[in-house]
Amino acid sequence: MLDDPQKREIINRRHFSFRLNLFFFVTFALFSVLIVRLAILQFVEGPTLSAEGIGKSTRSVKLPPIRGNIYDSTGYPIAYSTSTQSLYYSIQPELGLEEAKENARKLAVELEKIFTKRGDPAKAMTVDDIIRQMDLDFRRNTISTPRRIKSGLTNEEVAYFMENRTDYKGVDIMEESVRNYDQDSIAVQLVGYLKKYKGVREDVEFYKEKSMEEDAQLQYLEEEDVGLDGLERMYQDVLRGKNGLKTYPVNNAERIIGPMQITNPEKGSDLFLTINKNVQLKTETAIMDHLKKITTSSNRYERAEYAKTGFAVAMEVDTGKVVAMASMPDYDPNIWAGGRISPEDYENFQNVLANGTISTVYGKYETKEERDKHPSSIVPPGSTLKPLTVLIGLNEGLFTTTTRYLDTGVFSFGKKGYERYIRNSQNHIYGSIDGAGAIRDSSNPFMAAMIGNKLYMRGSVNGKSSVEIWDGYMEQFGLGVLTGSGLPGESMGIKEYFTEAERGSAQSALIFASFGQQGRYTTLQLAQYAAMLANRGKRMKPQFVNEIKDSDGNLIRGYTPEILNTVEMPAQYWEEIEAGMSEVKSQGFEDFEYSYRRKTGTSEQDVASRRADNAVFIAYAPAENPKLAVAVVVPDGGFGGYGASPIARMIFDAYDEEIGLTGVPKKKAIKEASTADAADAAGTASGAGE
Repeated sequence: MLDDPQKREIINRRHFSFRLNLFFFVTFALFSVLIVRLAILQFVEGPTLSAEGIGKSTRSVKLPPIRGNIYDSTGYPIAYSTSTQSLYYSIQPELGLEEAKENARKLAVELEKIFTKRGDPAKAMTVDDIIRQMDLDFRRNTISTPRRIKSGLTNEEVAYFMENRTDYKGVDIMEESVRNYDQDSIAVQLVGYLKKYKGVREDVEFYKEKSMEEDAQLQYLEEEDVGLDGLERMYQDVLRGKNGLKTYPVNNAERIIGPMQITNPEKGSDLFLTINKNVQLKTETAIMDHLKKITTSSNRYERAEYAKTGFAVAMEVDTGKVVAMASMPDYDPNIWAGGRISPEDYENFQNVLANGTISTVYGKYETKEERDKHPSSIVPPGSTLKPLTVLIGLNEGLFTTTTRYLDTGVFSFGKKGYERYIRNSQNHIYGSIDGAGAIRDSSNPFMAAMIGNKLYMRGSVNGKSSVEIWDGYMEQFGLGVLTGSGLPGESMGIKEYFTEAERGSAQSALIFASFGQQGRYTTLQLAQYAAMLANRGKRMKPQFVNEIKDSDGNLIRGYTPEILNTVEMPAQYWEEIEAGMSEVKSQGFEDFEYSYRRKTGTSEQDVASRRADNAVFIAYAPAENPKLAVAVVVPDGGFGGYGASPIARMIFDAYDEEIGLTGVPKKKAIKEASTADAADAAGTASGAGE
C-alpha cells in the first residue's frame, strides 16, 4: 500500500502542510515576541534608555569644591580659603589628534603673550611651561579632561579672556579656592597642610579608596589640594565640600551643540577649634624664648647648651579640650601654597614639619650622625612618673600612706659582686620619708626599693607577671597607648621595660621603670596623664574641635567630653600624691597666685656615645579645683625644674588671662575692676563737688 503513488503523494502533501503551518506559527510567535519587546522598549524602558542616551552625548566637567575654614576657639581664622580665577584648556579632537595638538601648541604661543602683557610678572610662564601644563602626551589626564594652565589670574587677564572667549577655543575660566594660613603660624603642625591629590592618591591608603568613588560630586580632581597631615587630614571629608558640575551636550565630533548646565560647588564645613590663638602664640613664644635662655645661661643648673627643640600641651582637666599644642621650632605653613613645597623649603624645614607633641621630631643637625647623638621629642618621663609609681605601690599593697622609708641616698640590687646602684640626683640623702615625701624630694631609692623591687619580689598575681601588672597601670593612665586624639601619625610611645626584662631581668626592668626610665612617651600622653592625676582617675579624650558648622553657620556637630577609661582608687591614695606634688620645687612659679600641683623630671637617655638629660615637667592648677593640666618636654634641656617648668608657668598665665583658671578671664576681670574703680572715682568727685 505504501508503494501506491497516489497514497504516497497524499502523505507528502500532509507533511508539507504540517511543516508550512509550523513555519508560519514559529514566524508568528517570533514577530509577536519582537512586537512585545518593542512595546516594552518604547513604553517601559524608553525613559531610562533615553536618559542613558543623553548621558552618552553629554560631557561633564567637575568644578573643584571650596574647602571649609579652620578657626580658633574665638572665631579667629587660622586656615581659610579664598577664591582665585584659573585658566583651563580642553583639547579639541574633532579635527584629528595631531591637528588638535598642533592647534594647542599655537595657542600656547598666544597665551604666553597675553600672560606677559596682562598678568602678574611673579607668575610669568614660558611657552614650554604652558605646553607642559597642556599635557599633550596624556601622561596625567585623559583627552577629555580639562587642563589647568594657570591659577591666580589678574582681573585684566580674566576680563580679556571673557571679552574674547570666541577667539580662544577650548579655553575656560574657572573659579577655584586657594588655602591660606595665618602669618603668625598658629599651631601649624596640629593644623597640618595640603598636597595635590595626584601626588598622594597612590601612596596614602585613605586617598586610594577615594579613587573608587562613583558619585561625580565626591570624586577627587587631579589638581585638587587635599589634607595630608594634622586636622586638615583628620577632617578631610568634613572640610572638602562637593564638586560642582558643568554639563553640556556634544555631538559625535565632540562639538558643543546645546546650552550648558552648571551645578555650583558646595563649600566644605568649618571647624572651630579648642585651640585659643593667644594662649597658643604665647606658648610658642615661651618655648623659643626659654630655649634661647637656657642654651646661653651662666647658671650651671639652668644651662642646657644642646637644647634645640621644645614641646608643650595644655589640656583642660574636666573637658579634655586642648587649648595649646606647640611643637617648636615651627614654620610658615604657607610654604605649602598650591599643594607643593619647594626643594629648598623642604630642606630647611623637613625636621619640623611633623608634630613633635605626638610623634618623633629631632632638632636640626647637619648630619644624621650628629642628629643621632641627641634625643628626639619622645623621651622618658623621668621623675614626672613618680606620682603614678606611688599610686601603684599603694594600690598593690606594697606599702601604706603611713609607711616610712629610710633614704640613705642609694639602693642596690643584684648578686654580690654584680650589684647595680640606684642613687638620687646629685647624691642627695633624704632620710625618713613617706610616699608624699618621696614625690616631694624625688627619691629614686624609695621608688626602686618600695615599688619596683617589691613588685618584682612579690611575683605573678592571677597569672600576670610583675612586668605585665606594671604595664597594665601604664596603659590605664594613657602611657604606651594611643591617647584617642585621632590625629594621624600619633605614636603610642615605646615600652622599654619589656625589652629590659628579656635582655636583663624583670627586676631591673621594674626598678628602673619605677623612677621613669623604662618607657618613652609623647608630650600629649604626658598632658593626658597629668589631667588624669588632676581629676583623680578619669582619662579624657583629647579634643581639638569645639564645633563644626556648615557654610551658612548652622551647627552640624557640637562638642561632648569623652572619658576613655576610669581608674578607681581610695581617696587617701590620691591625697598622698597630691600632698607630695604640692611641695615640689620648680622655677618660675615663685609669685604664682594659685595653689598648684606639679612634678619635675630629669630623664636620662643614652644616645650614641653620650647620656642626654631631658627636661620634663607636668602640673595642674588650681590645686583645689583643677582647671588646666600642662606638660612640657625639652629634649637635652637638663633639669626639669629649670629647663621646662618656667615654660609651664607662662602657659598658665596665658590661659588665666584669656580663659581664666577660675572660670573668668583675668583680662576681663581686670577691665571690669578698672571700670568700677573709675566709676567710684567719678562718683567721689561728683560728691566732693556738691
